[in-house]
Amino acid sequence: MSKLNKNDDSGLFATTYADARALFLAAAGAAGATLTAYVHPTARGPNDGLGGQLSIDVAVVGASKAQRALVVVCGTHGPEGYLGSAAQLALLEDLRLSGPPPDTRIVFIHGLNPYGFAWWSRTTENNVDLNRNFIDYSLPLGRNEAYAELHAVLCPSDWTPVTQAAGHAANAAWIAKHGFPAWLDGISRGQYDEPTGLSFGGVAPEWSSTTLEEIVDRHLQGVDRVGLIEWHTGLGDYGEPFFLCFNEPDGALWQRCADWWGRARLEDQGGFGGGVRPEYTGLVFHGLQRFLAPAEMAGAVIEFGTGPIDNMFDWLRIDRWVRFGADDGQREARRQGVRDAFCPPDPAWRSGVIASAREIQRMALKGVAAW
Repeated sequence: MSKLNKNDDSGLFATTYADARALFLAAAGAAGATLTAYVHPTARGPNDGLGGQLSIDVAVVGASKAQRALVVVCGTHGPEGYLGSAAQLALLEDLRLSGPPPDTRIVFIHGLNPYGFAWWSRTTENNVDLNRNFIDYSLPLGRNEAYAELHAVLCPSDWTPVTQAAGHAANAAWIAKHGFPAWLDGISRGQYDEPTGLSFGGVAPEWSSTTLEEIVDRHLQGVDRVGLIEWHTGLGDYGEPFFLCFNEPDGALWQRCADWWGRARLEDQGGFGGGVRPEYTGLVFHGLQRFLAPAEMAGAVIEFGTGPIDNMFDWLRIDRWVRFGADDGQREARRQGVRDAFCPPDPAWRSGVIASAREIQRMALKGVAAW
């Protein structure tokens, strides 16, 4: 299932946010979905056919009073939304042809971070990593000491061979002293002190975060069993799915995910390049759990690998440099490079990941319908 294959679904992939949104709205309409747009009140995108309008679009297919739901989210990290949007189109196509299961609703959340989606950036309009933003801001935020030690070398003011070499050398020295797992955790778990840095979780809930709570209140009322797929890219072997289930390990909800997708997939740590899963803070997954309570939620963040972990880390640094670094005339080319790094234009990659995504979504939908 997960191997690259000859099926051609590359036409499901857009190259701009405006095109992705248009494709999604058309596919949702053809599938008979109820559509709701949550338009960003202040942030704007490129003038690429929408006049700069940015929106989280929600499509609901299936019984409005159903007590079971599958929620499919894309675009938490902007350029990763192009794969997630294509996967959502594939499921909408399946639903148009076969219809939803009885007593089940399917809720598509398209472009959770529309600013990053439109501007090909991992972060929001405030440089916030939305997947670190779902914490309780009434409590002390805590300090990520490892990141604090690394920030200056991770985030140079310009992007040159000299600064790249210095950054790689400093990272290598830090890893030699503390170990790769500690380094990976430090740069990935989330930090709340450096607003121009990597993995910045913010100082308050982002617009996308408060809007997600509104979406849950409006479109998932009366549901008591929820399956979740949140599409991402970057981690894992090239073109292969990598599952990150944040339900309690070996608990009943974790086991339900294992029944859907296979225990070995949930236990795999190979996508971390020799490290282990970081102690992430403020995940969308945990925010949704809180918003949905007392309903039960079982699901996973599912990544598709796009390249070696050190290479993808450099693209995170470039993404940050595009926003804050000195302009050397390469800003636009590097923005496009970030998009292509997280959604490779390789037709074989695109066809293969959509074939995998179709089956992963079918497995989840079948499991939710039988729950």
